[in-house]
Amino acid sequence: MATTEHPPPSRLRAWMLEGLSDMGKGGGHTGPHAQPEPAHQGQRWWRVMCLTGVDYFSTLGYQPGIAALAAGLLSPIATIVLVIVTLAGALPVYRRVAEESPHGEGSIAMLERLLSFWQGKLFVLTLLGFAATDFLITITLSAADAATHLVENPHLTNALHGEQMIITLFLVALLGAVFLKGFLEAIGVAVALVGIYLALNVVVVIVGLYHVLTAEHVVTDWTSALTAEHGNVFVMIGVALVIFPKLALGLSGFETGVAVMPHVKGDPEDTEQQPTGRIRDAKKLLTTAAVIMSCFLIATSFITTLLIPEQEFKAGGAANGRALAYLAHQYLGGAFGTVYDVSTIAILWFAGASAMAGLLNLMPRYLPRYGMAPHWARAVRPMVIVFTLIAFLVTWIFDANVDAQGGAYATGVLVLISSAAIAVTIAARKAGQRKWTVGFAVISAVFLYTTVVNVIERPDGVKIGACFIVGIILVSLLSRLARAFELRVTSVTLDDMAERFVRDMASRKIRLIANEPDRRDMAEYRDKVEQIRADNDMPEQDDFVFVEVTVTDPSEFEAGLTVRGEVLHNRYRVLTLESASIPNALAALLLHVRDETGSIPHIYFEWTEGGPFANFLRFFLFGQGEVAPVTREVLREAEPDRARRPRVHTG
Repeated sequence: MATTEHPPPSRLRAWMLEGLSDMGKGGGHTGPHAQPEPAHQGQRWWRVMCLTGVDYFSTLGYQPGIAALAAGLLSPIATIVLVIVTLAGALPVYRRVAEESPHGEGSIAMLERLLSFWQGKLFVLTLLGFAATDFLITITLSAADAATHLVENPHLTNALHGEQMIITLFLVALLGAVFLKGFLEAIGVAVALVGIYLALNVVVVIVGLYHVLTAEHVVTDWTSALTAEHGNVFVMIGVALVIFPKLALGLSGFETGVAVMPHVKGDPEDTEQQPTGRIRDAKKLLTTAAVIMSCFLIATSFITTLLIPEQEFKAGGAANGRALAYLAHQYLGGAFGTVYDVSTIAILWFAGASAMAGLLNLMPRYLPRYGMAPHWARAVRPMVIVFTLIAFLVTWIFDANVDAQGGAYATGVLVLISSAAIAVTIAARKAGQRKWTVGFAVISAVFLYTTVVNVIERPDGVKIGACFIVGIILVSLLSRLARAFELRVTSVTLDDMAERFVRDMASRKIRLIANEPDRRDMAEYRDKVEQIRADNDMPEQDDFVFVEVTVTDPSEFEAGLTVRGEVLHNRYRVLTLESASIPNALAALLLHVRDETGSIPHIYFEWTEGGPFANFLRFFLFGQGEVAPVTREVLREAEPDRARRPRVHTG
């Protein structure tokens, strides 16, 4: 298609828009999780698990402390409930998501396919708002907790006391700088970080369990306090069921797990249409990560609750945001504790990298395709700057506090998991799988309950999510308005009959009539020709070809155009098109005909009745409205040379 020529970009602009190649190899989508290598040359599933694990496993840095604050003495029991929900709920859901969406699109793409028109777009934008909440809070919360581990290290407390905000902002800025430089494959780094971090946590857990088992009064004191506070086991379980939504941070990582699927190697015989091996290995990835994390969640919740005094978990306490690091220093000495702090800081910071990669994978997949982002949103570096600045703002709003961000993080995680559960329920129902439909419906109800309880308990999460949603929708609509007159047809294909019409017209003046199809009888076309001739004072010997556009989904932005030719009533030649926008389709056809024939085509319209503002809204929302001037404006934007621009006539 014709495009407006621009002066050569500055070096800064060229550098800013350059960051597509190293983030998404192989063309197509430009996110870091988009087909990173040629088909079948990915990584073994357990290595890719470490890439999602830097997000998932790093929550051990703060999850035990948050669980202790939320559930108190009931933390281990509430954690067991969380693990049951993880293994019996979230894991089956995302194993099904891996089947339905094996190219990294996730559950949002599954739901996008179920809804069309503007309601579908707005629904996806809402989910993107919660996804942005999840990933951005992952960046800021992880950086804040990394800063906490640094500040609370006994060797650095005096030097860094009160510098939590500065350190957090520095870590966020460093993360942005890495992505501006160019974030290449980091699976090897992820494997090393996850391996070291989990090994250190195994040591802490074993030592913690040893101290629990050898100091008998610890267990008896805990059980006695539990009985005194809650009475009997059934009351404890009931309270734990009510409390466990507050522990929802332990469910994070599943959405990232399906996002990294394109990195999984699979089988040599896999195809992009049927990546059977990739799906199988992605399920192994999800299952193994969930089982490992579940074991750690139960063990760490148990030892931290029994070994750490309750007041140390609260704000200002030595275990606040760093419960396992507290045990590492307490029972294994300063040297081991410092090594543990360093590994925790590294994996928490790298969890931010995983979240940034998730954002850069998700947003360009939808917004530019909807016309709801400027062109530069397809490039990585401008988006990195945008996300880094937003992360600065979120860090400042929450004062770099881990506990304060827990609600917003949990809300984003739970909304995405709930939407995934609903998506797989619908998919199972469409597939006629009754048992799976019932099972997924029950899981959906559990996650919806968990989400509602979390929102009621911590409304700040949904408020932050709502801010992201409103921001995304406003920016998206403004971008769509700004790009309203942009030529957005990606390709034009003519069938044999349409090609014949164009070749025939090329031998003389090319005249097209834009017609809104009604009865499509002989009288309609005869009257239209007579009206056009009378309005434009044209000689009778000139012949015309009619062009009729049927609007499909007006909310779509970019699409290819297929043109079909037919002869009606043995006399009238008609080109039929289907498009999201009548003016765009007509402009694209005119430019294609010009380029194919070397002649300037003419197209004739009637004026549309109605006010200009109402007609513009009809065009913006429904792809119709005042067609003639909008077609001319699209042509003016697409072809700056007036001499080569197709002619638009209105009578």
